[in-house]
Amino acid sequence: MSKDTFPFTSTSLRSLRLEQELQEWEDARRALAHRRSMTRAPLSRAPRPPPPPPPPPGQQQQPRRLQEVRAPPPQVRCRDMSVHNTFMWGDMKGVYAVLKDPGMVNALMETVHEEMVWTPEMGMWTLSSKVKQTSALRLAASRGHTGCVEELLFRGAEVNADPGGNTALHDACIGGHAVCVRLLLSHGADPDLLAADGSAALHLCTSAQSFQCAELLLDGGAEVNMRTKESRLTPLHVAARRGLEEHVELLLGHGADVLATNREGETPLNAACSGAERPSEAGRYLRVIQKLLAAGADPWTAGRKQHTPLHNACANCSSRIVKVLLQHGARADVVNCAGYTPMDCLLQVVEDYPDQQPDAIARSLLNYGAKPVSAKMLKQCFLSAATLEVMLNTYTSIPPCEWMDSLPVELYEEHRSFFDLVRQRSGQPRSLQHLCRCALRLRLGARCYSAVSELDIPSSVRDYLLLCNDGTLH
Repeated sequence: MSKDTFPFTSTSLRSLRLEQELQEWEDARRALAHRRSMTRAPLSRAPRPPPPPPPPPGQQQQPRRLQEVRAPPPQVRCRDMSVHNTFMWGDMKGVYAVLKDPGMVNALMETVHEEMVWTPEMGMWTLSSKVKQTSALRLAASRGHTGCVEELLFRGAEVNADPGGNTALHDACIGGHAVCVRLLLSHGADPDLLAADGSAALHLCTSAQSFQCAELLLDGGAEVNMRTKESRLTPLHVAARRGLEEHVELLLGHGADVLATNREGETPLNAACSGAERPSEAGRYLRVIQKLLAAGADPWTAGRKQHTPLHNACANCSSRIVKVLLQHGARADVVNCAGYTPMDCLLQVVEDYPDQQPDAIARSLLNYGAKPVSAKMLKQCFLSAATLEVMLNTYTSIPPCEWMDSLPVELYEEHRSFFDLVRQRSGQPRSLQHLCRCALRLRLGARCYSAVSELDIPSSVRDYLLLCNDGTLH
């Protein structure tokens, strides 16, 4: 083999063949465009402006002045990272030095990143350069450098320019920089301008630090019910999903629609109930939900998948939220598009939240009309003995529990007395007292909690009727 030759792999040959085909296609496209331009009919001559009126008698015709039209200056592009850092870190001495060139005020700041991109045409990963664009005003506003922002605006920075898809107002709201937001709004920033992802500035106030930004936007005329482009979310959806209590109160005070639905048909109440995933945050989400319900939110509203707020609350094992929803009329026996009830959603997560009082949720659901679960579903409760007790006390006879033979030793030892009691009572008749309780609860149905709470009976009897745990089976 000659020194000037080398073997081609199949991948290289395929790449060369694709490049040749692309080149041939481009040549054909250019030839077609040239033929079209040669055969296209000439454009009609532009109409001439009417002649000026004749001068009054006794006056001479004044010569016409040609209007001077200046082309806009070319867009300056900058990839110098030291210039980027000057605006990013708010170095005013460096800012004054850079802005000696007036074109740098609205210059496009570009950064180039090398990324691996899959190319289906070549069937391989290739290294591609991605250019990200921003501006000096965006860089300064995103970091909250008030002096730098003020200087740029004074020198004529375009306040609504959106290189890279965001304006400086979007970046200031994301960072929670209220002073920068005030400056931008006072210089004509549009509070309802959508970013590339379809969000307005008010949608981007997603942290507790951005509360004052949201206030300034609303005072500046921002539309409180503005929707994102694709998902059709309102700012109230976003604030509720994040559990931002003050934001929710602010938006409701400015007329936010508490019944607005997104593309999936979900309301802000659905968003809040689905967002309460961490037990440590359940308190503030509960307060958000209470504000939404007080403002007229409907706990019955379900999205396209028929998933109600109660489904979401049970899936997150949020006992206090479940109780509040039920008190406001949520239905405990409704099913979603997959055929799951709120009780089914709870049983699916008992293993994940054994310490978050799943027994309290099961008790609330049963007291508001949920049907007892099938015997096959009891196995999902074994990690929470208290939940298993609540479930078994809805049966007129304890069904066989063969799955108890496979209980972990540590769990069995921790609740030995209760599990031994379940074994003993399995298949045995229940007490007359328990059967009377079952009959009464069946008669009351979804009104069980409200009816029993109004009875003038001892608290111990009331707790017994409402399935409060006492560690035994009657």
